[in-house]
Amino acid sequence: MRIAVLGATGRMGRAILRTLLEKDKDLLAGGHIGIEKDKNGADLGLLAGCEAAGITATDRMQVLFADAGAVIDFTSPDCVEEHCQMAKMGKTALVVGTTGLTEEHFGMLRDTAESVPVVWASNMSLGVNLLCSLVRKAAEALDEDYDIEIFEAHHKHKKDAPSGTALTLAEYAAKGRRIENYTPDYDIRDGVREKGAIGFSVMRGGDIVGEHDVVFAAGGERLILSHKATDRMIFARGAVRAALWCKDRKPGFYTMQDVLGLK
Repeated sequence: MRIAVLGATGRMGRAILRTLLEKDKDLLAGGHIGIEKDKNGADLGLLAGCEAAGITATDRMQVLFADAGAVIDFTSPDCVEEHCQMAKMGKTALVVGTTGLTEEHFGMLRDTAESVPVVWASNMSLGVNLLCSLVRKAAEALDEDYDIEIFEAHHKHKKDAPSGTALTLAEYAAKGRRIENYTPDYDIRDGVREKGAIGFSVMRGGDIVGEHDVVFAAGGERLILSHKATDRMIFARGAVRAALWCKDRKPGFYTMQDVLGLK
């Protein structure tokens, strides 16, 4: 199983390169440079802050998809359509950690999943995916006397808010409450809190990698389920695990819950 990395010059791209090189250099099929054209031909090991790997960054995406068994994508929602087309053409598994996707984007991913394995997750860390399961169980056990609030904090450069992880946590809370056709409402509240509402609180600042708290608050007590990320390598390790999991997997749309056997 050889794995290629899209957006190899970005923060997550470099973290994934480093994870692959530290695990087994032979796993790395290549890396795509994205918009940083001056990095074309750069050694991927040096880009990742490791020793020279003898594998260079490229702008030839179609060749990259053809050479790899799986491709990891943490780039931009604007790239989803092109990457889906490339995955179908190359018969290449696609692992997507990009957040801020629309229903149209998910439609593209599900269409691609009819041809190849597609793994999407708003957060690929083991801890966060365990948190999702715990949130669902807590929401099942605690009735609407417990208000649910999801707090999340990220670095000041993050564009989407609430984060994809916060929205995923809300979906698991809604599953626990058996709310059908759940649609998140993350407008700033005005007035008294509506019973049964799932609320969001967002912070952007500094270099925070990612923090998520799910609060169940009732009269006299609060239950807080929490995850703090201090190093984005946890997301890179999860993405590599998902890519390796795709080997010999049938086409389908999967999540990290599938990869980790949590369903």
